[in-house]
Amino acid sequence: MGGKVYIVGAGPGNFELLTLKAYRLLKEADVILYDRLVGEEIESYLKTLDKEIVYVGKERGEKGERRQEEINRLMKKYCEEGKKVVRLKGGDPGIFGRMAEEIEFLAENNIPFEVVPGVSSVNGAPVSSGIPLTHPEKSYGFLVVSGRDSGRIKELHQNGTLVILMGGCTAREVAKNLIESGISADRDVAVIEKGSMKDQRVTLTKLGELAEKDFNFESPALIVVGDVAVFARLYRNEDRKI
Repeated sequence: MGGKVYIVGAGPGNFELLTLKAYRLLKEADVILYDRLVGEEIESYLKTLDKEIVYVGKERGEKGERRQEEINRLMKKYCEEGKKVVRLKGGDPGIFGRMAEEIEFLAENNIPFEVVPGVSSVNGAPVSSGIPLTHPEKSYGFLVVSGRDSGRIKELHQNGTLVILMGGCTAREVAKNLIESGISADRDVAVIEKGSMKDQRVTLTKLGELAEKDFNFESPALIVVGDVAVFARLYRNEDRKI
């Protein structure tokens, strides 16, 4: 199998908010599988490219599982043909973008893959409207949920994913505070140093171990707390150039 899949974030819809890497991969791809929410500007650009463009977006009322099975089938098919496949998703693929299901499928089928982040509408839409998500006096953090799960905000304490920015130097203190606030010491944690850079390093541990051990993390570093942290294991063995 000579092909490879690139799961790429298209950003919030403005063509100029595509990352340079996303733009390059779109020009280099043999096949592009794109979603409904990539935005009209980007969809118009795709139609100018001399390559195979396949719309795989889920329409309203359509069962996501059935559509996902078809997407998985196409990714595998094109890779078996030795093609370079861009799986283009609106926003960032890791935020309500079914990235987890797709990388699980790719890893289980030994299909080479790489994930390319995108500007999420989570920050892209508010900031482009002049709305800061944090403020030194008015807001020290923010929650992100989907509209269908807005009634389950209380569950986020135990079942959601918590991201702490600029937490490397104070990781032990952060972990102790989280445990004292009621989060289980057995929760999975990933600490990401120099995220997205060539010397990026990911440390997987448990919250309790993070509270007890001095890891000497280098800045910049952020902490991901939650069950999804272990997905980093699927990505560790991939040969990827950032």
